[in-house]
Amino acid sequence: MVFIYAKTPRVLSRHQDVQDELERIAFEIAVRAEEILIQHRADGDSSIEVEEGDVDKYVVLSDERGQKAALSIEYGRAASRVTRKDSFGNEFEVEVPGMDGLYVLATASGLPKKRKGRVKLD
Repeated sequence: MVFIYAKTPRVLSRHQDVQDELERIAFEIAVRAEEILIQHRADGDSSIEVEEGDVDKYVVLSDERGQKAALSIEYGRAASRVTRKDSFGNEFEVEVPGMDGLYVLATASGLPKKRKGRVKLD
């Protein structure tokens, strides 16, 4: 008979062999993701980073511009019109073309490529 205690998963997840394997897998995914991103990037602020939680490792597509560009890179975006202001305060509209997603993280990690559904806000 086997008894599983509440702390068993936590103990196992913190074991050095498990942590070493998580680090190895995260590194491999990050390298593949960086290769995919480099193939499509002429210039830009996007990068692949590996972040560590308490137990888990995370491979992240980061974009420091704050324009949700990482989300658009991964899943794509629809064409839209955006209102901008120039340095004199004049407003003008800009057509932002749509683009297909590159699915950098999904491809690198072997996950299925799924477009996220849009949420309709009332």
